[in-house]
Amino acid sequence: MRLEERRFRAAASAGDVTALLLRPPRATALYVFGHGAGAPMRHAFMEAAAHGLGERGVATLRYQFPYTEAGRKAPDPAPVLRETVRSAVAVAASVAGGLPLFAGGKSMGGRMTSLAASDEPLPGVRGLAFFGFPLHAAGRPSADRGEHLARVALPMLFLQGTRDSLADLSLLRPLLAKVEPPPTLHVVEGADHGFRVLKRSGRTDAGVLEELCDRFAAWARAVAS
Repeated sequence: MRLEERRFRAAASAGDVTALLLRPPRATALYVFGHGAGAPMRHAFMEAAAHGLGERGVATLRYQFPYTEAGRKAPDPAPVLRETVRSAVAVAASVAGGLPLFAGGKSMGGRMTSLAASDEPLPGVRGLAFFGFPLHAAGRPSADRGEHLARVALPMLFLQGTRDSLADLSLLRPLLAKVEPPPTLHVVEGADHGFRVLKRSGRTDAGVLEELCDRFAAWARAVAS
């Protein structure tokens, strides 16, 4: 797989940020992959997921938000995050070479992508995929952060763990039942928000990641066909 580093202007009120384009031979799709609030694009999960998707023919464009690029811990204001998503999608479209385009991310990166798409369509994007959608803060169950999903109007894939403290499935399922087109929800038994599983489950984190990447690749093929 070929890895390329790129720079682009994140937002009008922010400077340039870095992106990593990982493109396998004979790629069949390109995923714009935003990182979570506490982990930049080179976090171990992001690296492993990008390579796992690449092995299944899905190219990825991982990118930094301005605060992680600057080494800050506190996320940028939501408008800056959403504008960065739109800028990253534009970069991906310019290098896609006709590949079907998908967008989303891990936790916050995914939610900011869905918020951006609910504000205004993301040009060329066929669907959104989320690795652990953060529906609410830990210990404060609520579906309010997902109300905008009804305005996205794209195919969506939710990859969620049953032990995810940021997404109570009893709240997420009825929320998604009201969304059109009907989203795809893939639940991983025993996985937490970082898709880690307990040793007593008999599963491994690596095995869970394989499952996630398999499901993503199959969903992307179906949407693009």
